[in-house]
Amino acid sequence: MSLEKQENNGTSFAKQCKVMKVVEVKIRKITPEELEKIGIEKWARWEKEPSKFEWYYDSTETFYVFEGEVEVTLENGEKVSFGEGDLVTFPKGTKCTWNVKKTIKKAYTFD
Repeated sequence: MSLEKQENNGTSFAKQCKVMKVVEVKIRKITPEELEKIGIEKWARWEKEPSKFEWYYDSTETFYVFEGEVEVTLENGEKVSFGEGDLVTFPKGTKCTWNVKKTIKKAYTFD
């Protein structure tokens, strides 16, 4: 029997379940040579003091963290942390809440 046909109190099973999108945030260390190769000197810069805010990525963003410490809570409740020396990529469509624990300074680009 399909999900659409399984009924429970007049509401289909499919309508009762909230589908959570799986988001893959990529975080890795990168060498100075790799930074040069990806052209980071041409990327825009951004800085944010300790704070908490919601964010939605309407396109894929890749950034390099020069300094700072951040914990991000994804829509599904998963937490990811990153800081100085990390190259981070958030895919398009990601909804999350940023918790900037130590002022972040980053260079970023959008795909």
